[in-house]
Amino acid sequence: MRRRVRTSVVILLLVVLLGGAGYVGWVLVQRSEPVSLPETTGGFQVGRRTFEWTDSPRRDPYTDGPRRLAVWLWYPVAKDTTGQHVQYAPGEWSGLHLKSPISVFQGPFDTLQDRALDRVLIAPGKFPVVVLMPGMGLSAPMYAALAEDLASHGYLVAGVTPTYSANLTVLGGQTVESKPAANPPNLGDSSEGSQQTGDHLVGIWAADARFAAGMVAKQLPGSVEPAVGASYIGHSFGGAASLEACRLDQRCAAAVDVDGIQFGDVVKKGVKAPVMLLGADDSCITSVCGPDAKNDTGRDRALSLLKASTGTSWCATVPGTKHFNFTDYGVYYLAYPLRRFLPLGSTGPRHALTVTSGYLNTFLSHAIYKTAAPGAPVCKS
Repeated sequence: MRRRVRTSVVILLLVVLLGGAGYVGWVLVQRSEPVSLPETTGGFQVGRRTFEWTDSPRRDPYTDGPRRLAVWLWYPVAKDTTGQHVQYAPGEWSGLHLKSPISVFQGPFDTLQDRALDRVLIAPGKFPVVVLMPGMGLSAPMYAALAEDLASHGYLVAGVTPTYSANLTVLGGQTVESKPAANPPNLGDSSEGSQQTGDHLVGIWAADARFAAGMVAKQLPGSVEPAVGASYIGHSFGGAASLEACRLDQRCAAAVDVDGIQFGDVVKKGVKAPVMLLGADDSCITSVCGPDAKNDTGRDRALSLLKASTGTSWCATVPGTKHFNFTDYGVYYLAYPLRRFLPLGSTGPRHALTVTSGYLNTFLSHAIYKTAAPGAPVCKS
């Protein structure tokens, strides 16, 4: 009997090991297949340039010296333009890939085909500026799908990576990692300490966003539409920063918070410009909790923001989404079980990005050019 038990256990272990090895081998084959960012929906091709800008008058709160930022610019390009396509995550930016050993379950960036053209000429004309802020710990390059679709509709999209808050940024060819003070855990909880930390940090990020908006106008004066102020779009904590930046910018054209709990003075003072709040199914950031929300963290802040804001506000929950559905994680190859453990909802990942892009483009067009209002309902406060 004991011999039979031992034999059964050995056979079971062999089956598990062989099955696991076979699955890993299958994943290695699948992850080597090329994938591409979604096709853009606007009338322009898209170009991309990268910059490193120094806000000389502003001291960086996390190091000696002025505040330095890596900024990626996506912009409209004439349809007949030819050129080399950009690498999705060139050089040291490849460190955005998930770290070993789970990296085997994510497709490599060198097989991710980016549709943007590298440093080609901007299309003739003048275009509004849109500043795109990432979520806490994330970097602007991880929002290329949303950024490129916006640029294809005629916007100059400046993606800002907040130094020391992102898990990785690249300055001067060197990687810069996050610092605990700039990337604190548990910002989404309801504790008083968390709120105070978030209120402080959101001011730094808002200053980053406004600086980037001004630098685009200085770098590309012939391409910026002077009659239209900057618009601010952000995901997660970047959404809160976008609202605060819009509050502080007297010429702000519009602001969008994508699944971000609000922080800062904007919660009590509101925004004068048009606002859109987009939430996931498990979120309460629109003041109305989604169907999968397990608590109402952030609901009271959203209500306060909406009551204080004087411009029209639109709110929508994107069905079947969770927090990472608004990032390029919806495009990456992610094998089981990695996909299960990331905050990705039940909807098709590319579909979530398409719906989000549709909301962003319709809202910005309405706010800036007075086209038809978004299909999302006006927020309840």
